[in-house]
Amino acid sequence: MAVPSLKPYEHVRFEETVPGLLEVHLHSGGESLQWNGRAHDEIAEAFGDIARDPDVRVVIVTGTGDTFSGPDAQEAGMPSLSTRQWEHIRWHGERLVMNLLEIQAPVIGCLNGPALRHPEIPLLGDIVLAADDSAVQDTGHFLIGAAPGDGMHIVMPALLGPTRGRYFLITGQKLTAGEAQQLGLVNEVMPREDLLPRARALAAEIATRNPLVLRYTRLLLTHQLKAMCHDLLGYGLALQGLGVVDEGLRQEARA
Repeated sequence: MAVPSLKPYEHVRFEETVPGLLEVHLHSGGESLQWNGRAHDEIAEAFGDIARDPDVRVVIVTGTGDTFSGPDAQEAGMPSLSTRQWEHIRWHGERLVMNLLEIQAPVIGCLNGPALRHPEIPLLGDIVLAADDSAVQDTGHFLIGAAPGDGMHIVMPALLGPTRGRYFLITGQKLTAGEAQQLGLVNEVMPREDLLPRARALAAEIATRNPLVLRYTRLLLTHQLKAMCHDLLGYGLALQGLGVVDEGLRQEARA
């Protein structure tokens, strides 16, 4: 059912079948999410709405259909942007990561399929579940001519370790669900049809705990990453923006 306290979005659908257990379904027109500027802005704002709702006790974040997010690197490049256009992206880029981490309720990330754009969204869950045919890749930065400065430079080395994280970002490595589990990115792998039932069962069990214990546990578990983002996220977005604007100027010169 709809959640009256949360406003509707084009790319985000909220469900609350049990009070306090919030499901966040990311999509494009009811199908798998295809990342674009509007989705970027809306998802950042939606996470902020959730973070400001004290009645939310557990959050499930999942995609729609058989893909968590796309497109792949071959289907879309980095557009030519001015500094003012990049400023809009920079502002929402900070909010995307920080608003997700500001949610004061345990988060369960569900990889219902390949997460090719912003895989950090499900991977930043306190518990991460994955369909057995899902995968993780960053197709939105280095592969299309952009430095990964919008949080990927923080999150992936933190989750994978510095050496594996740098390799992942620079080579465009695609990790299968099994590989992601072996590397510690994913807790459980299962058939897609079992994914949401498992997430809902975990959420229902977690929600039986003391509400303050839930909130304080989430605060403890996100504190270090939030501190790293406070220190490094603005710097990363600034460098990414410089590279994106320069790449646009190069394209114009070649044209």
